[in-house]
Amino acid sequence: MHKATKACSIPKEVKIRVYERDKGLCIICGSAGLPEAHYISRAHLGLGIEENIVTLCRSCHRLYDGVKREEYGEIIRNYLTELYPEWDEKKLIYQKGGHYE
Repeated sequence: MHKATKACSIPKEVKIRVYERDKGLCIICGSAGLPEAHYISRAHLGLGIEENIVTLCRSCHRLYDGVKREEYGEIIRNYLTELYPEWDEKKLIYQKGGHYE
C-alpha cells in the first residue's frame, strides 16, 4: 500500500473514537451515521485522523460529496474547530516526507 493511501485511510481505532465522540449520529441531521466522512477528502490527501473525520448518515455524506460541499463543509469545519481548539486544516493533509508517513 502506498504511504499516502495508508495515511488517508481511516484506521479502525479512529472510526471507534469518532463514532463515540459523535455518539453514532450524523453531525448534520442527527440520524444514525457512520464515522467515514473526511473533511479534507481522500482525493485531496486528507488524513484518516480524528480531526479530519466526522460521522455522517449516508444521505448527508452523499450530499456532502456532491451539491452541498460548501454548505456542509462549513458546518463540519465549525464542529471540528469547537472540538479541537488547535485545529488547523493544513495539519489534515498528507505531507510527503512529513511525520505522517
